[in-house]
Amino acid sequence: MSSLTDRMMGAARLDAATYNEVEKDTTATSQAMLVVALSAIAAGIGAGGGGVVGILGGTVVALVAWAAWAFVTYFIGTKLLAEPQTEADFGQLLRTIGFAASPGILRVLGLIPGIGGLIAFAASLWMLAATVIAVREALDYQSTGRAV
Repeated sequence: MSSLTDRMMGAARLDAATYNEVEKDTTATSQAMLVVALSAIAAGIGAGGGGVVGILGGTVVALVAWAAWAFVTYFIGTKLLAEPQTEADFGQLLRTIGFAASPGILRVLGLIPGIGGLIAFAASLWMLAATVIAVREALDYQSTGRAV
């Protein structure tokens, strides 16, 4: 089993094997939650606003949004857009989508004057790409386009 750091690096590299490992490891849900929380904290620090209360509030919102997004993706992916080989449960989507937040750690660099906003934007796009890979792997889709 890989460490949390190894999994985060693999997820950020868009490594399908990492997403498949996390998908199958039912004990990795707390790790996925930690990744989402760290990404949200990094975003809050990088945005430079809200203080501790704002960062904690943003983290709670991120965790709720993560669970909601995983549920919506689970429902759509397994009920409306399922392929014959699609086999997934809510926990699998929760874990893979959680680890897709790994590139979000870079949003802490939003504090850098002049280029911080660009770095944070790029990290957000990277997270989007990671989420597509996470969904593709969790739902066992044959194409990336279907996961989009």
